[in-house]
Amino acid sequence: MSILVLGIGNLIMSDDSVGVRLVQGLGENFRFPEGVVLHDGGTLGPALLPLLEGVEKLLVVDAVETGNIPGTVVRLAGDDLSLVTSDKLSSHQLGLTDLLAIASLQGISPQEIVVWGIQPENTGLGLDLSPAVASRVAALEARVLGELQGWNIEPIPIDRANGRH
Repeated sequence: MSILVLGIGNLIMSDDSVGVRLVQGLGENFRFPEGVVLHDGGTLGPALLPLLEGVEKLLVVDAVETGNIPGTVVRLAGDDLSLVTSDKLSSHQLGLTDLLAIASLQGISPQEIVVWGIQPENTGLGLDLSPAVASRVAALEARVLGELQGWNIEPIPIDRANGRH
């Protein structure tokens, strides 16, 4: 099985960076089995198309505009994914929408696509997450790890103190 965990965001746009930061953190703190790829997708949108070839399951992590209280964690899958395109939930909506549409047209669309996101408070210039989003990153990470466990993926924590897995 091939799984791609894709963090989307812009590291200099405060809460917009949450997806990239979370996926980077997963790579620093966990070892994943063969067949699971973590990737910092930045803001590249359709340029990420080659990454989808052979991917069976795609898990996207991003700042998602839902109109909820900042820090609200959301999961979009199946029919809910159409909200990403119709309601412009993600600040990367065009890039993600285009990526998924092109993948579908080329016959390389993953069998399952899940977006885990968090309602941003601030997407202006800034290197730090807002307090509302920063306080919920651990909850978002837990949901992402839970999704992977639902796909029978058991990441192994890296013990930094002893340098072991």
